Amino acid sequence: MSTRLKGLTLLAVDIGLPMALYYVLRASDVEYHTALVVSSFIPGLSVVSDLLRRRKPDRLGLYMTVMMLASAAVSLLVHDVRLLLAKDGWFTAVAGLWFLASARGERPLAFVFTRFLLEGRVGPNRESWDVLWERLPAFRRIWRVVSVIYGIGLLIDAVVRVVIAYTLPVDAVPGINTAQYVVWLLLMQVAINVYLVPTGLFNRYSRLYAELSRT
Repeated sequence: MSTRLKGLTLLAVDIGLPMALYYVLRASDVEYHTALVVSSFIPGLSVVSDLLRRRKPDRLGLYMTVMMLASAAVSLLVHDVRLLLAKDGWFTAVAGLWFLASARGERPLAFVFTRFLLEGRVGPNRESWDVLWERLPAFRRIWRVVSVIYGIGLLIDAVVRVVIAYTLPVDAVPGINTAQYVVWLLLMQVAINVYLVPTGLFNRYSRLYAELSRT
């Protein structure tokens, strides 16, 4: 199984299974809070399992582990159902701010998290992204801009999640939140590619990589 397909499969499980479990528990007359707490542990278990198998986690793995475990911990400690429904929005907001802050850091998060998917597939001669980063200012700028786009997208997503959590019927929120993940991912893919394609990132003969041919 390819890395991308594996990632999409795990994402589908982490997003879809908790929702399905929540509605199964509610259909069995389990009360709101218990159903939310139990279903919130599914993503955390899959992330920890993957972390243990790899033993030497990358930054993406660590990030996902911390976020999922923090989410599960909040679920145990918080007894306000609306706050439990809104917690994904608050965690999303934290992630959005982190992306924005990283845009001015040594390695923006978009670079770090995208590298394992695209390294060796973009640029001439399958160059290491460390080489591209060091030699191409335009390449660095691309990932700083993408980090900003992701950060803004995450903050918008977070606001929508919190509003939904506090305004819609409790049983409607998990299903809508799950659909929102899918819609958000699709919209972000479109937005990112609308920006990336004109930069020449995917064209090994583009001017973006001209500096590599110079001594």
